[in-house]
Amino acid sequence: MKVSFKLILGLVALASFASCSKEPTYLHAQSGNKLLSQSENFGPDSKSPVVVIKAVGDINAALNEFRELLGPLNITPGATGGHREVNWDAVPPDFTNNNSFRGDFFGSADPAALDGRKRGLLMTTPGVGFSVSNNDFSFVNSKYPDQFNAFSPEKTFIAVGSTITDNFFKVPGTNVDASVQGFGVVFSDVSTAASTSLEFFDGDRSLGVFRVPNNGNNNPGGFSFLGVYFPNEKVTRVRIISGSAPLSPTQNDLSDGGGQDLVIMDDFIYSEPRN
Repeated sequence: MKVSFKLILGLVALASFASCSKEPTYLHAQSGNKLLSQSENFGPDSKSPVVVIKAVGDINAALNEFRELLGPLNITPGATGGHREVNWDAVPPDFTNNNSFRGDFFGSADPAALDGRKRGLLMTTPGVGFSVSNNDFSFVNSKYPDQFNAFSPEKTFIAVGSTITDNFFKVPGTNVDASVQGFGVVFSDVSTAASTSLEFFDGDRSLGVFRVPNNGNNNPGGFSFLGVYFPNEKVTRVRIISGSAPLSPTQNDLSDGGGQDLVIMDDFIYSEPRN
């Protein structure tokens, strides 16, 4: 059942009245069912309500609900509301199926760059870089196409040599530091409850760790979505933990006899970065 954006805002307002309690409240949404409950994952200084939208399997309704919550899609610099998306399919061949993708690719401030590269997203990793693939990373390990799927065909994304991707924000098309209020990610092949998460920060202050829902170990390539929206906070960094180990030529997934939950990413969806 689809629940309207107005109802979401009404429930957020209700959550605000409860935010003076010891544990902050949040709006949890899964497969169209929304309820107020207590969060166990907030940072110690967070006192704000949060909208959490998540789903596994058929994630389309949850994904569209999150988009509706953030507002219309922006594709050029200069917006003051709405949201941005990155689905990796615009990444050129020179940066596909190798380890050369740059974390600032969608954060360009070059006036001569195409608008598609001015999305205000900068990424770092403690690993060796990033990779985009249109073959489910078969160039890394020939068994991976049996484990992963692209949600919005055909390209997907990973950090190389690490499971950590840190996301920072700029006003699109500029070098001006910015923040967002909402951020969500589509994942493929989350098999365990503890392997994959999003943590949100305002500067050094953690606003909470949120676990990505899992498909279990019997649905290779199944999709998961998690989107979190903070009505009363500024999010300056989002840390993604994608799986329990990085992809590698020698590491197989749990469902293929390996000992680790390997996970890849597809669409990123986030509110318009503003300063």
